[in-house]
Amino acid sequence: MSTPLTRAPDAAPAMAPASADRDVRTMTYLQAITDALREEMRRDDRVLVLGEDVGAFGGAFKATEGLFREFGADRVQDTPIAEAAIIGTSVGAALAGLRPVCEVQFADFVATGFDQLVNVAGKMHWRTGLAVPMVLRLPSGGGFAGGPFHSQNPEAWFMHAPGLKVVAPSTPADAKGMLSTAIRDHNPVCFLEHKHLYRRIKGEVPVGEHLEPFTAKVVRRGEDLTIVAYGAMVHLAAEAASRFEDGRVEVLDLRSLVPLDEDAILASVRRTGKVLVVDEANETCAAGAQVAALVADRAFSDLDGPVRRLAAPDVPIPFSPGLEQAVLPTTDRIAEAARELLDY
Repeated sequence: MSTPLTRAPDAAPAMAPASADRDVRTMTYLQAITDALREEMRRDDRVLVLGEDVGAFGGAFKATEGLFREFGADRVQDTPIAEAAIIGTSVGAALAGLRPVCEVQFADFVATGFDQLVNVAGKMHWRTGLAVPMVLRLPSGGGFAGGPFHSQNPEAWFMHAPGLKVVAPSTPADAKGMLSTAIRDHNPVCFLEHKHLYRRIKGEVPVGEHLEPFTAKVVRRGEDLTIVAYGAMVHLAAEAASRFEDGRVEVLDLRSLVPLDEDAILASVRRTGKVLVVDEANETCAAGAQVAALVADRAFSDLDGPVRRLAAPDVPIPFSPGLEQAVLPTTDRIAEAARELLDY
């Protein structure tokens, strides 16, 4: 078994060089996650997967389907329904030199493992000098009438916790690349994968090794307004932006919340002069609030209008599809807010 890591907490894997002629395959967001797990498990025998029903059943959403068959019970481990035990076991395995990827079936359930993640995994490097190379996969988000116990976006909980990285990709290629990067990282990474994207979003994904940095990415260029979003909201933002003339509305996909790509946010806002921040999570202290505060603090003199935000009100996500749509940001509301800001 490998010895525990003692590298600095900011150490990150080198990115594989991009190539325009790389082989690609069309995958769903969910297939891209499975592909990343398979690639990393083949590459490094220290990588293991654990969680409820991740073995022969293939996971609640089938993200681990086929891995048990290929890698066996030692590396694809079913666990009891006990998130504190799942996360705590992963911390111990990481300290022993392994690279566990643990799954919480719904991000909402991570609360019962909060202590192990925040007070143990996140602070271990500062306490002992040892790294904790583990990934916590968190299927998050609403849009499918899952109700208040299966639809939360808890990323802000972990943005506030020292020692944890928090990423939330929006595309299949980014899901694969950022999960591979997370597995190779020497820090604990909370990997937010939006359930509503699993089978609805398809895209070209590089075959074989694929790594993506924890940085933001401009997905649509514009000159008059920046919409900042992440996860499922990127697709709604892009759809809303398409309702305006080409070149007017820019869409910036954060991709990573910790670390937050402040340079990319400020560069975009300073160029367009207006910003709309879209966040599916409850608005109080959400990721979007951090972005808004950053812009107000560092780019105030570059703004031609107020910093606008769209987020969910601080209420549990309703079961009713109609009520859920009334709570979560929609393409129509994003477009309306963008139009108001453009006319300001």
